[in-house]
Amino acid sequence: MTWVKICGITNLEDALLAVDAGADALGFVFYEKSPRRVDVATAREILAKLPEKIEKVGVFVDQDVDEVSTITREAGFTAVQLHGKMTEQVWKDPRSVTDALGVSKVIPVVAGSSLEDGGVLINQRLKEKIFALLIDAQSNGLVGGTGTKFNWQATQGMVQGLGLMVPVIVAGGLDPSNVGEALELFQPFGVDVASGVEVRPGKKDPERVRAFVQAVRAAEKKV
Repeated sequence: MTWVKICGITNLEDALLAVDAGADALGFVFYEKSPRRVDVATAREILAKLPEKIEKVGVFVDQDVDEVSTITREAGFTAVQLHGKMTEQVWKDPRSVTDALGVSKVIPVVAGSSLEDGGVLINQRLKEKIFALLIDAQSNGLVGGTGTKFNWQATQGMVQGLGLMVPVIVAGGLDPSNVGEALELFQPFGVDVASGVEVRPGKKDPERVRAFVQAVRAAEKKV
């Protein structure tokens, strides 16, 4: 089954909604420029009321290792998603960075646009130290939650090739109407959605959340 992450959770109601809809993972954003940003206390309170089976992902942009490690420990995350400079550090020294984070599941993020120019190099050290690679869109300097897609047609072969080496999670502009197409094109390990299931930034739409998960499950039967 395709791993489904609902990202940008800011409140318990939306968290429980996503769990009930069938999500496998929830994302909590600690990026200061994001309208979906939460604080440690809020995240910790929500996480304490979630089932153990749910992957609880802290999402970080350009923070340093010590800060990420501290937040991860205090909130109780089971995985971390790393954008920007943190991803660059993982690429340079995956063992020391991932070990220092204090969590076993690390998800570095690359921009889909970077795959149009030759892609990324996955070596054995990286394969051994990351949980998955997330491919997202970037718009106007913002990362994640932009509601835009990267060029699916131009990157299809590269994404599929990466998926043969590491689990790949596709994000960026996904919603209930197009996630089936993404599964057909990429055959990813997982999909990640934020703005595509919201009524406004930081507040999920129950109907769209359920429709998104249902669309994923329906598409799996065709792939």
